[in-house]
Amino acid sequence: MRLTDLTFSIIALTLGLARSSASAADLTPAPANDNLNAVLWDQTSVEFKANALGAYALGKVRLDDALADKSWTAAPVEQSANFQDLPPAIILDIDDTVLNTSAYQAWNVVAGTSFTPDSWTNYVKAKADVPIPGSLEFTQYAASKGVRVFYVSNRTKDEEGPTVEEMKGFGYPFDDKVDTFLSSKEQPDWTSAKGTRRAFIAKNYRIVLLFGDNLGDFTDNYKGAVADRDKEYETVAKHWGHDWIAIANPTYGSFESAPYGGDYKLKPQEQREMKFDALKPWNGQ
Repeated sequence: MRLTDLTFSIIALTLGLARSSASAADLTPAPANDNLNAVLWDQTSVEFKANALGAYALGKVRLDDALADKSWTAAPVEQSANFQDLPPAIILDIDDTVLNTSAYQAWNVVAGTSFTPDSWTNYVKAKADVPIPGSLEFTQYAASKGVRVFYVSNRTKDEEGPTVEEMKGFGYPFDDKVDTFLSSKEQPDWTSAKGTRRAFIAKNYRIVLLFGDNLGDFTDNYKGAVADRDKEYETVAKHWGHDWIAIANPTYGSFESAPYGGDYKLKPQEQREMKFDALKPWNGQ
């Protein structure tokens, strides 16, 4: 072996070892948005469509069960005593539960940007959403059964107008006599946590089903580290697929912040490193 070949081999081996021992701290800075695969799945995969259709098909079955059983409630924490004779209602989140917002996520990917309140409001006003498969048919079915359909969303009061216009255009049921769109901060105690809004509905209705794409659409104990969220998931396990129906959404949600404990003061690169550290990779053997 020539000396130059030996030198080259040593350099290559050194570089290989360095790569194999890479840690989160060695990560190169991420692009402004690296959500490509998740958004692609959301927008183009038949698996996403099938998953959503299956969830709402299950919802129809569970709704019929709930209407036949007056002791049934999907909100045991918020539901007051003697709720059995209250009229039935369902609660659905909006974003990526009823309306597919992947066009906004795709714009962020293509533009190399990320969420900002201003760009999000502009997107809402553009009315560029499409219905989540199965959601329109399910809500219409529920309304036909005499069930009040409530939408509990963290879109703001200013965003409510164009959202309702868009949804009515698709054919989602609304009631002109009852405010069925409960937006974030519409009342002083209506924070991003949705428990107070569920409690508001539960005063006059028997809540029979909840639909959402994020743990926070079902329980206010959705924040914290990955272990905290796993514990809450186990605590409420009896609800999943029974009276709580989850819609898959890999593009955003409180799962993202769990690896770094929801500490938004951390720099994006620090957040990314902690996400990297939360992975459980195969050892390659």
